[in-house]
Amino acid sequence: MLAVDGLHTHYGSSHVLRGVSLALDRGEALGLLGRNGMGKTTLIRSIMGYVPASQGRIRWHDRDVGGWPPERRARLGIGYVPEGRGIFPNLSVRENLVMSARAGPGGERDWTFERVLQTFPRLAERLGHGGQQLSGGEQQMLAIGRALMTNPRLLILDEATEGLAPLIVAEIWRVVGAIRATGIATLVVDRNYRAVLAHTDRAVVLEKGLLVMSGESDALDFGELGQRLGV
Repeated sequence: MLAVDGLHTHYGSSHVLRGVSLALDRGEALGLLGRNGMGKTTLIRSIMGYVPASQGRIRWHDRDVGGWPPERRARLGIGYVPEGRGIFPNLSVRENLVMSARAGPGGERDWTFERVLQTFPRLAERLGHGGQQLSGGEQQMLAIGRALMTNPRLLILDEATEGLAPLIVAEIWRVVGAIRATGIATLVVDRNYRAVLAHTDRAVVLEKGLLVMSGESDALDFGELGQRLGV
């Protein structure tokens, strides 16, 4: 479904991604791991079109989308929950959700307003609250719910549990597992590599912009993985 081939990305004179290649099949869950500053968010932002790649190809169902703007890529069925959440603080929970509602690329409307509220009961209790009135965990739920309202075929989660309390972290991972069970492909970035591996089929590790390790999530060497991640 998604294929990244030999991707190089620069920020000015800084060479961040160095020939990264990976693929993600329909319904598959892929973990993207690495220490801070190794290129994970840059890879995601390159896939989404926010950062132009200087070399390499990004293909979606065998279509080269490397030159497409972010909004056009999103309409292909890619939902994105960025680090920092990116919700609209001056809009209510209801407004944040409704403004993003649309059918999927094939006309799918599986993720309705009602289904999102069933998935996140906390949001149902706070529909009239402004985004800035929510806790960090509630904002994260809202960001995921808003992405689901686009009925994506791929959901990208960048640092889904960063800075959240343990109980909220457990809730977020429960939801990630539930989303995965619906057949939506997921690309997950998170510092808790054990949780990532428990909720993905495969995982890859970036180190200084290079893909240095990959494999089935339940077969990766935890010792080598821990060394590469510095944990």
